[in-house]
Amino acid sequence: MKELKFIEEILEKKKEKIVDISDRIWEFSELPYDEYNSCRLLTEALEDEGFIINRGVADMPTAFTASFGNGKPAFGFLGEYDALDKLSQTAGCTERNPVVEGKPGHGCGHNLLGAGSLGAALVMKEYLSVNKLSGTVIYFGCPAEEGAGSKQFMARAGLFDDVDFVYTWHPASVNRVQSDRTVAIMGADFKFKGLTSHAGGSPHLGRSALDAAELMSVGVNYLREHMIDQARIHYAYVDAGGVSPNVVQDRSLIKYEVRSPKVAQVKELFERVVKVAKGAALMTETEVDYEITMAFSDYIPNAALAEIADEAFKEVGAPKWDEEDYNLAKEYLFSYNDSTIKSIKEYITEEYGEERMDEIWDKPLDSEVHPYNVNNIKYVSGSTDVGDVCYAVPTINFNVATACIGNVGHTWQMTGQSRSSIAYKGLLTAAKVMALSAIKTMNNPEVIEKAKKIVLKQNGGEYQCPLPDSVKPPIGKY
Repeated sequence: MKELKFIEEILEKKKEKIVDISDRIWEFSELPYDEYNSCRLLTEALEDEGFIINRGVADMPTAFTASFGNGKPAFGFLGEYDALDKLSQTAGCTERNPVVEGKPGHGCGHNLLGAGSLGAALVMKEYLSVNKLSGTVIYFGCPAEEGAGSKQFMARAGLFDDVDFVYTWHPASVNRVQSDRTVAIMGADFKFKGLTSHAGGSPHLGRSALDAAELMSVGVNYLREHMIDQARIHYAYVDAGGVSPNVVQDRSLIKYEVRSPKVAQVKELFERVVKVAKGAALMTETEVDYEITMAFSDYIPNAALAEIADEAFKEVGAPKWDEEDYNLAKEYLFSYNDSTIKSIKEYITEEYGEERMDEIWDKPLDSEVHPYNVNNIKYVSGSTDVGDVCYAVPTINFNVATACIGNVGHTWQMTGQSRSSIAYKGLLTAAKVMALSAIKTMNNPEVIEKAKKIVLKQNGGEYQCPLPDSVKPPIGKY
């Protein structure tokens, strides 16, 4: 327990600074690749603590690394700090009340993620210094997780090549070492080029790029019947070709994203989508071109690190909630509509048991650490660029409660809770768990070697980026 006591003492001294940084990132609420203020805040804080900063890594202005110490083991924590569009919400307010209507908000809690990982890095700097130990702690500043990602570009640039292990976390409504896997994803812009004409006077002379985009959507809808259950295809119109219905549209731009458990499956499904696009162009006598904009590998938890992390989380324990926290969580829970509440009740029954429904409903904050499920091989339908890190270096992700049980991510409710007493307790718990896991791992070199062998088996001996080398971070274009 002496390591945990040390961690708690350091975090108590740094708590105000860490929470303040979380709050300021929440206020900035910057979109992917535009996190200049958040990036500056984090790098200056780390620089003040004696970290060496490497800015603008992997061709991304808001990506950075911050290192302290020297020698082995070299280990890292992942920090994210990007927000989501249109999710502005007043902190702690349990009714829809944007700070600025239509502006971004931290509806996934990345302000907490960045600050919690910062806390772990600061603790480990003190641990190495006080104990005069060999080792290098690295904070990876990772922008745009909600956009086209950054970690795959960082991995491709070799930033994880000499790192022995990585810990990260994500705000959630439950406390556990994540055992679920996440699916791979690939996204692209499809541009159709047609020919304008008067839609009433000479429609036969026009070739509609909008027709092509719509036919592509129809074709993809039929494709959905002929793909595996775990696969997903999403799309959004970016440019419909203009606002005049009496002009045949000569251009259209539509974004598509394809998900499947494995990168190879994603690439295969994506090629089928490309064929549908080409067919739509052929039917409308238009031209089509596409540009791959993003791709993430699937995330697989490292079993060797998971054992250590699970032990550390149990030692730290869940966040300690009080009545004020429970009452706030209950108000957020009741702010959801009837169909969402019905779904949340089903989740509570499945996760905690029907006999605990009244208890959980009255105090809807997770107050226990759920054991790591070593037998779980289930893929959830979300995606993250943390997947690319796990194919480059041993990696594990924690979920720590920062919101009410059943909370739905990417909502104004999440934005509101991400600057509250609930969130602060969760982010400080995450910092403790990651720091203790790092200490336990660096003191067990045999675990590090075992974890590395798992990665080598996963990646076949070398990390392979799912993006072609020609694809660069889409700064200002995504």
